[in-house]
Amino acid sequence: MGLHKILKIVALILSVAGIIFLAMIVGKGDEVVQATGEGVDGYLYVAYITFAIVLLFVIVFVLKGILAGNIKKTLITVGAFLLVVIISYALADGTPMELSDGTMMTEGATRWAGAGLYTFYILAILAVGAMVLSGIKKIAK
Repeated sequence: MGLHKILKIVALILSVAGIIFLAMIVGKGDEVVQATGEGVDGYLYVAYITFAIVLLFVIVFVLKGILAGNIKKTLITVGAFLLVVIISYALADGTPMELSDGTMMTEGATRWAGAGLYTFYILAILAVGAMVLSGIKKIAK
């Protein structure tokens, strides 16, 4: 039996299980589910299994693609990304801050949050720059 047929069967089983668990949740009523969370566990297990299968296939096919392609170019790209993250972490401020619920955010957490924002900004600027440069090259031709 091919992988495609196995995946179709697994998808069908997970779909039917999800429908059954959803019907059980709806049958219990909103008040019971909100008060006790009864019936939600099965539905969550279906979601966890689906997520695990998708994650497994993504990892397998990404690794397969990396190994089939140019490993040197891939490692250079990953290294450049890690360099951007390291620069962003160095730029980030680690001042503890109070959250809206009154708890304090630690120095490490604020530093990583800032690093994430700086990483996004740097990568966004690089992406926009690459698009502008590509447009200029097309116009020049």
